[in-house]
Amino acid sequence: MPAVTTLIHSAQAVTTSAIRSDLLRELGDDVHAGDVLARWDRWGGDLLTGLGQVYSDPTLIARLIHQIAMAHRARSVPLRERDRQRLLQPDWFQKSDAIGYAAYTERFAGDLSHTIEHIGYLQDLGVTYLHLMPLLQTRPGPNDGGYAVMDYDEVRADLGTMDDLSELAMRLHDAGISLTLDLVLNHVAQEHRWARAARAGDVHYRDYFWTFGDRTMPNAYEQNLTEVFPQTSPGNFTWDPELGRWVWTTFNSYQWDLNWSNPDVLSEFVQIILNLANRGVDCLRLDAIAFLWKRLGTNCQNQPEVHAITQILRAVARIAAPSLIFKAEAIVPPTEVVSYLGRGKHAGRLSDLAYHNSLMVQIWSALATRDARLLAVAADRMAAIPTTAAWATYLRCHDDVGWAIEDCDTEALGWNGWAHRSFLCDFYTGQHQASFADGLVFELNPATGDRRINGTAASLAGIGRPAERFAVDRLLCGYAMVFGFGGLPLIFSGDEVALLNDPSYLREPEHTNDSRWVHRPRMPWADLEASPHAHEVFERVQRMIHVRKNTESLHASVATTVMPTSVNSVTCFVRKHPAGQMLQVYNVADYAVRVPAWEFEQKVPGAHVDLLTGSMLTVTDGMVELPPYAALWLVPA
Repeated sequence: MPAVTTLIHSAQAVTTSAIRSDLLRELGDDVHAGDVLARWDRWGGDLLTGLGQVYSDPTLIARLIHQIAMAHRARSVPLRERDRQRLLQPDWFQKSDAIGYAAYTERFAGDLSHTIEHIGYLQDLGVTYLHLMPLLQTRPGPNDGGYAVMDYDEVRADLGTMDDLSELAMRLHDAGISLTLDLVLNHVAQEHRWARAARAGDVHYRDYFWTFGDRTMPNAYEQNLTEVFPQTSPGNFTWDPELGRWVWTTFNSYQWDLNWSNPDVLSEFVQIILNLANRGVDCLRLDAIAFLWKRLGTNCQNQPEVHAITQILRAVARIAAPSLIFKAEAIVPPTEVVSYLGRGKHAGRLSDLAYHNSLMVQIWSALATRDARLLAVAADRMAAIPTTAAWATYLRCHDDVGWAIEDCDTEALGWNGWAHRSFLCDFYTGQHQASFADGLVFELNPATGDRRINGTAASLAGIGRPAERFAVDRLLCGYAMVFGFGGLPLIFSGDEVALLNDPSYLREPEHTNDSRWVHRPRMPWADLEASPHAHEVFERVQRMIHVRKNTESLHASVATTVMPTSVNSVTCFVRKHPAGQMLQVYNVADYAVRVPAWEFEQKVPGAHVDLLTGSMLTVTDGMVELPPYAALWLVPA
């Protein structure tokens, strides 16, 4: 057996060496060919291993090598320099000074050129990472908030051009801000040229999609599939009369799922990724990545091939444009999301960032119940992530809030999972008598009773309700958890000035049937303080960012431990970083509580200085009194 193993490794070495020679030949006289070859030596093995797990096409590696070489040759001098900087500082997105901001371009500034005018605002707030929501050319009419892309090579005409995008990226880089865009991987708009060609009878492009001549296979797949939009787009397949076939459409009838088992689809997206990287994009959000691989008898989510494909794409990016990173948008059960950052054979080889959806959900759950215990229970079951990766933490995003709370977690507290999720929907849509929130129901599933909710962070926290005197503190307590957790925190546009729900979407024909637009308000640049408490919230968020940036122990390479206390409404985040230990204390209730001081001392001895206020922890008769929605970041004196 050892002799066989040696032969296999020798064959792989010969193959790798031959491919390296092909890459050198493709690079030609490029003066930086040596840099690319060094990166091949580092990540070429990841590329070949990933390909071997999914594809058998012998021509595929040659195509990818050509694409890598051409992308490198076209890469600008400033971007090549950025590559070198990021290779020397690969943890740039993990550092405590990494602060994210997410916005729709049209809602934030109108278009790309006007976004440049507001870079100073982002700098003043403390932002170092800007995520502009889908801005590539979408289909006319309903487009799922921009996620029905019909051209990956063009910016939406109302937002600008690809040259405007390059200019914005350059201006952001000059200001110390990285640019993130969405990459929609699972599907394209039915108007995309690939879909148009398929409809026209081109068999080559028809194989880019999952299509069926009758309902036999769709019915078989449907036995295990869930519905993403049960109200507006029930089912997972759509009959297309032009094609004369059933098309797989997980999200909406106008979004055709791509067939990632086809190596041509992989090659197409490699080119898209490299083109965007050469426009100056620093991070790509991998949209709906969990859905890429289809397998009969499963729910067609979280299949192992998804991770192999991600490893391929990441290896290609590392070789051709190593300053580019990936962020996984995998809204899956909490125990599954860790796999998108890499574990086992994929550890450190997949996405660099992933959304911590569970943290967001648990924060809102804790605020509604005035009980933080479930947060600690759920956190305890989350597996460790690679030290080279980071969570993207957030309180709100552009999407709805789905209550990803598992029954096994609620049962640990003696709660009924279905009843708790139902309570949260009632609470955040104002249907519960104790509610402080103004949210909207989203996508009620009549078959299961499942619901999600919409609303801005400010409206969900109760800002705008006259009787809610603790609403600002509630909002800022949630954001303190997001900023203190240790990942890359994301502010959704408008949260920093407490923008409320925007009902004007009902007057916009393209948005009327999608209530998620209620929490995508336009920035009121003419009067930033139009929203209640805007000035106060901005200053407190700004202060929190300043403190975080100067607290090295919030580096994302060290995990946060969530620990309960003897008081149900109080939870602790414990961070044991070599640069210094930190104890964060949060009271999620609208009433004051008293906690024995020894509980804090036991977790982090001597942590008596609150970084957020600069004051010392007060202990009276062995007890610490915490006001409503207290948020303390305590470190030893």
